[in-house]
Amino acid sequence: MENIEQISTENIRQKVSDYQNIIKVFADLLSAENSALREFDMNKVGELFEKKAHVVGVYRGLVAFFIKHKDYLDVLERDERTHLKEDTAQLDKLLQENNQLLKTRMQTSQTVMDSIISYAKAANNANATSYGSQGKYSPQDNSKNAIAINRTL
Repeated sequence: MENIEQISTENIRQKVSDYQNIIKVFADLLSAENSALREFDMNKVGELFEKKAHVVGVYRGLVAFFIKHKDYLDVLERDERTHLKEDTAQLDKLLQENNQLLKTRMQTSQTVMDSIISYAKAANNANATSYGSQGKYSPQDNSKNAIAINRTL
């Protein structure tokens, strides 16, 4: 297991620098995705997905490292720690906005899909006929007609 004596201050600073760089890349990516979500540009959101997945993986790895080795941050100057906290707070703000926008877009998509399904069911029931108990066509008993929808969001 590594301890503070086994890793140099230079290596710690390099890890912190990597962390600050990934925060910047992640923040830029979230800003672009949030903008695309506000503009309902789902093609752009889709294009950003792969890059976002990669950045999130790297980010989580660095966060896990610093959670495991909190004492490594003690080598940083107070100003450096303050700057790191500010960067992290800004990223957290972007993550919260991204979460809200994604939830809103998914709920909107679900509402639209539910409306389409309801309309299709109503139109289907209004126009459909079925066999009644006497073996004749009966528009009265059409409440059990089947309907299928491809629910890809």
